[in-house]
Amino acid sequence: MPAMSDAEYRGFVTAGTRTAKWATTRRDGRPHVVPVWFVLEGDDLLITTGSKSVKGRAVLHDPRVGLCIDDDRPPYAFVLIEGRASVSTDPDEVLRASTLNARRYVGAERAQEYGRLNAGEGMLLVRITPEKVISENNITGE
Repeated sequence: MPAMSDAEYRGFVTAGTRTAKWATTRRDGRPHVVPVWFVLEGDDLLITTGSKSVKGRAVLHDPRVGLCIDDDRPPYAFVLIEGRASVSTDPDEVLRASTLNARRYVGAERAQEYGRLNAGEGMLLVRITPEKVISENNITGE
């Protein structure tokens, strides 16, 4: 199982509409894992979420997060990211990130509409800065 090069990693996480499984820790210590849309900007991953959602509340309490991005088809591959989240409530930043996410997942023709829909009051921009990345490519060796 070869690890991915930086170029392979970036290509993998930005390919198509692959989602990330975002892990946070609830206040009582229980894990919370949820699929999310994201975009890669530089080295950071951008996600938008509601401030009152479980993941929003969790990341405001504890900025340590984990992400898993995988390909569940042979020959299989995955990227695991451990990092820290910084949060912005700036409406312009939230709208920009929300529109970037929408462009990736619903297409350019609906990006503005979805961007506005997911950038309203109470929304957060979560910027995840990776501290550790583990990646495996071609797990079956095919």
